[in-house]
Amino acid sequence: MAKNKESEKKDISTEEKIKEAARKVFYKKGFAATRTRDIAEEAEINLALLNYYFRSKQKLFEIIMIETLSGFVKNMVVVLNDKKTDLEDKISEIVSRYIDLIIIEPEIPTFIVTEIRSNPNALLNKLPIREIMMNSVFFKQHQKAVKEGKIKEPNPLHFLMNLMGMIIFPFIAKPLLMGGSDINLAAFNQLMQERKKLIPVWIKAMMQAE
Repeated sequence: MAKNKESEKKDISTEEKIKEAARKVFYKKGFAATRTRDIAEEAEINLALLNYYFRSKQKLFEIIMIETLSGFVKNMVVVLNDKKTDLEDKISEIVSRYIDLIIIEPEIPTFIVTEIRSNPNALLNKLPIREIMMNSVFFKQHQKAVKEGKIKEPNPLHFLMNLMGMIIFPFIAKPLLMGGSDINLAAFNQLMQERKKLIPVWIKAMMQAE
């Protein structure tokens, strides 16, 4: 019995090790440019063992992609459904959470955008983003603010597109921005920290614009 438990722990450990290696390689190279051999080398295992656990690059990629998207969306869901915060608080919290997340995992935005463009239906159908949005506390608060005349733009998708664009685009364009401005990574990250205060101000102004 003890041996079985030890074997299960070893299997879980090996599986997680492979997934972590795959995550690093997929984030860096994308699906098309990644070979299963690249993942095996990153995980420091042989190719046969990788194939034993995951059978194919496609299957492993789907797992990593769904986990990445789920984690990305989950951060927003928690904030959107917080009944204790108003719209302004939600904006600030989303900005802060995502900037901190992407500073730690800077490859995530480019990875998600690239792979969604390659196969949007296969990936987005597995995440009920529309339902999450329309059933959220945020949506109800937004609609109420529109009815009360506090927000001029009635479509909440404009809010989310502007918000996520302001957060994510600088990270996607980081090489261009750093090269064109002659700043290092520390200076770029400092700019992103400053945007935690600036983005909510800009979003609020846009939501109230005539």
